[in-house]
Amino acid sequence: MESEKRPEDVVTVDVQVAKDLLQKGQLYLDVRSDLLFFCYNNLLSNPRRRGRVKNPDFLAQVTSILKKEDHVVVACNSGGRGHRACIDLRNAGYEHVKNMAGGYSAWVDSGFAGDKPAEELKIACKFRG
Repeated sequence: MESEKRPEDVVTVDVQVAKDLLQKGQLYLDVRSDLLFFCYNNLLSNPRRRGRVKNPDFLAQVTSILKKEDHVVVACNSGGRGHRACIDLRNAGYEHVKNMAGGYSAWVDSGFAGDKPAEELKIACKFRG
């Protein structure tokens, strides 16, 4: 049996490389928010368990639409959650996943998100987790 993947087993690419991969047809998996379908973390409102816990349905949700042979760029808000999601995806048999360094914030800072001011775009995702 293959050994479990570790953080150093995740391929991380900068936003320019991610943009190039997406333009070539690779898929994009956004794991930023509990409001989004593919959230990696759930926010808890229970005062005794405040914070984030791993979404127990994450892999089931992803495997319902992505094939293990798909090439996927994974991104969150700043890179950490995306990195952890890549580890889980790799352990589930997805070999072609890459984490986008800096997440959506780096995408915005690079000017790839559109014409709105960067701070306005970042505020929109700031409270999503």
